Amino acid sequence: MSVPPVRPTARSWHLELPTGLTLMTSNERLHHLQRSDRTRELRKAARIAAQVARIPSLERAYVTCYLRAKDRRRRDPGNWYPSAKAVLDGIVDAGVLADDDSTRLLGPDMRLGDVLKTGPQLVLVVTDLTQMDPGHLALLDPLGAAA
Repeated sequence: MSVPPVRPTARSWHLELPTGLTLMTSNERLHHLQRSDRTRELRKAARIAAQVARIPSLERAYVTCYLRAKDRRRRDPGNWYPSAKAVLDGIVDAGVLADDDSTRLLGPDMRLGDVLKTGPQLVLVVTDLTQMDPGHLALLDPLGAAA
């Protein structure tokens, strides 16, 4: 019986965006100028965070986005997707990914994180998919769209 080769563990980076950023939700009805200002601020913060973390250029990545709220009230993390979209564009601006289309990006997987009294805050975990074990990748992407 042969032993399967050992694959390297997938590399990942944690990006904590600054607290105090004004996040966007799917439930808000913002004027387009307000939305533009918030998007620009989130995008810039993510670009800077990715550059500071020195994330190299990745061929494919999986992104988990955690919302750290001020309190323990019930929330639907998916409602903060507009903020996550702006942040992902910032990661593309930093050169981490060539684009955020489905051939390069799996996610964002929106989650609720720990309570942060100075929140809200977005925390991203960016994982390099090119070094991930196929068995683990199948757990993240059971339909195989990222393959």
